[in-house]
Amino acid sequence: MRHVTLITTGGTIEKTYDEQTGGLANRRSLVRRMLKRLRLEDVAVNIVELMSKDSLDLTDEDRDRIVDAVRTFGGEAGSTLDTDGIVILHGTDTLEKTGTRLHENISRPRVPIVLTGAMRPYEMTRSDALQNLTEAIFASGTLTPGVYCVAHGRALAFPGVTKDRQHHTFIKR
Repeated sequence: MRHVTLITTGGTIEKTYDEQTGGLANRRSLVRRMLKRLRLEDVAVNIVELMSKDSLDLTDEDRDRIVDAVRTFGGEAGSTLDTDGIVILHGTDTLEKTGTRLHENISRPRVPIVLTGAMRPYEMTRSDALQNLTEAIFASGTLTPGVYCVAHGRALAFPGVTKDRQHHTFIKR
């Protein structure tokens, strides 16, 4: 059995339509609904609902909380927690900032630490959310220890990952 820790922070991937305002908002985690649609053989997923924020609203303190959560749940060398990989659901607008912060502050990753998100919310037509979640969970079991962005069929190692707004994906600079 492979054990994956999935940390949710919000972002577009988990936004829902708010009938009161007519807009999209991070109100609650949708990851359990997404996971129910996947067939994960011999994979146990431990969900950690850390926060539910648009990544444009994340502060330095929020990024420190994400780093601390990765350490707490077994992402750094020396940990004895039973996790084989960490997946972080994150908004795409500032995913590169958090990935860089993790790369700079987790000096010896024990497992793959994979950030992913979506350009369109899970609840919308033609969303990339389920694909990216699936790829991230798979990648957390195949990549070497380090910090990565996984989306759209790519696994990109930090540092140097950036959002390509023109093509709606991530690239390595």
